[in-house]
Amino acid sequence: MMKILRKKIKGQEEMVGFALIIILVAIIFLVFLSVYVKKPQSENIDNPEANSFVQSFLQYTTTCEQDSENITIQRLISKCQERIPCSNKDPCIILNNTIKSIINESWKVGPTSYVKGYSLIINVGDKQFLNVTKGVVTNNYKIGQQDIPNPKEESTLVLFYAYT
Repeated sequence: MMKILRKKIKGQEEMVGFALIIILVAIIFLVFLSVYVKKPQSENIDNPEANSFVQSFLQYTTTCEQDSENITIQRLISKCQERIPCSNKDPCIILNNTIKSIINESWKVGPTSYVKGYSLIINVGDKQFLNVTKGVVTNNYKIGQQDIPNPKEESTLVLFYAYT
């Protein structure tokens, strides 16, 4: 009778030990899960894809002519700031239309698309010069930026956010 009682107590001790191990593993799992969920998304910092897009679109040749050659968006931004016309056209209208066209072709926005929205912001010094936004703004985004030094004025900063 004593042997049976000892086996029951030993079995119960093993079951309690096993339950404690399961509870301990569950607590450790919950701690790791909470740390992972609270961790900021790494995509929200400079993204190579978005940076490449900004650098490429700044070198895009526009319909604005100067000295019998078409100029890039980077140079067109300066023309727009200075209000110097392009072939009797407003450089700011050309800039705005060209930027919208390039972004719409490059970053397809929609509810079924990977990209839910975008914002292209051009700041001159501490003032916002241009803001082109489309779609839904989310907390998860890719950012690309380019600083354009300008000897005449304050530097120009181009920021692009692709919201996913």
